[in-house]
Amino acid sequence: MRVRMRAVFSGRVQGVFFRAHAQRFASDLGLAGWVRNLPDGRVEALFEGEDKSVEEAIDLCRRRQPYAHVDRVEVYPEDPVGDLRGFKIKY
Repeated sequence: MRVRMRAVFSGRVQGVFFRAHAQRFASDLGLAGWVRNLPDGRVEALFEGEDKSVEEAIDLCRRRQPYAHVDRVEVYPEDPVGDLRGFKIKY
């Protein structure tokens, strides 16, 4: 089943290659979407693809960040649109 999830990661997530790792995880799992820093120090990501792959990407971002420390993840389901191609880092 195709899903779309917006995730907001809190903790030490900026300046520690969080976005680069998130992009690699998502790309390796065949997901579309993007990841970006927020002005308040959090990181926001939008993942779209197969439900198990989206769940795995969010879990990898939470647990497998070598330099980051994620304190909290807020996940917001959205309707899948299919308008995204590839997984990009937004600046």
